[in-house]
Amino acid sequence: MATTAGAPNEAANLLSVRNLDKYYGGLRALNSVSLDISEGEILALVGDNGAGKSTLIKALSGALEPDGGEIFLQGEVIELRTPRDATERGIETVHQNLGLVDTLNVPENVFLGREIKSRLLGLLPQLDHGEMRRQTRELLDRFSIGLPTLNEPVRRLSGGQRQTIAISRLLLAKPKLLIMDEPMAALGVDEGSKVLDLVVKLRDEGLTVLIISHNLEHVFKIADRVAVMKNGKLVAVIPTEHTTREAIVGLITLGASGAREEDRKWLS
Repeated sequence: MATTAGAPNEAANLLSVRNLDKYYGGLRALNSVSLDISEGEILALVGDNGAGKSTLIKALSGALEPDGGEIFLQGEVIELRTPRDATERGIETVHQNLGLVDTLNVPENVFLGREIKSRLLGLLPQLDHGEMRRQTRELLDRFSIGLPTLNEPVRRLSGGQRQTIAISRLLLAKPKLLIMDEPMAALGVDEGSKVLDLVVKLRDEGLTVLIISHNLEHVFKIADRVAVMKNGKLVAVIPTEHTTREAIVGLITLGASGAREEDRKWLS
């Protein structure tokens, strides 16, 4: 990736991107995007389909390599060539498909790929289901996540419960940044509200959250700031308390030309 001048302020930002570019043939999916994500905030990323949101989070989660620009974590430039690179640096992503194994129960999904093992009679390795269950219950209790049972295959659980299991699995690694791609898209009002409450609790516990959402009601309920993208460009990053849904819709549909006079100071 190309080198940019000067690292972001390490004290102020958990993660920053500078002049990020991504091309798909003649299409410029990311157009010199620069963005700061503050430690301990919920930042919502919004925009129409094709705005560049998914491409940006794929770059931040190691799912694709940008063609230019730099990514900084706490002021230090990093390269994220694979999802493992991101995970090792404390960046975890909840994708829309959740990545759960329907036939496994809750602890088995929470510890998927990180199974705890013991030795039978000190010799034969086996899964320590009791310890995985204990740590799962401890994790769920810490974040006030209520599930009716831990023993049922997750295919029998509701969409909201499955979402919380997917989040819990990532919390096991104690991430610095949690990226969420449309986490409430397939949930009803009640279950969506519970997931939103969990996201706020995570923020209050000190976790930084970057969340993609098309639902501006959700955005204004939980986000500290909202970043608007259009045609691969970052249009504006505005504290939610200083703007309105109507103003954000104007930025989504018209870009910078749709900004209110009082929002122009937040334009990128």
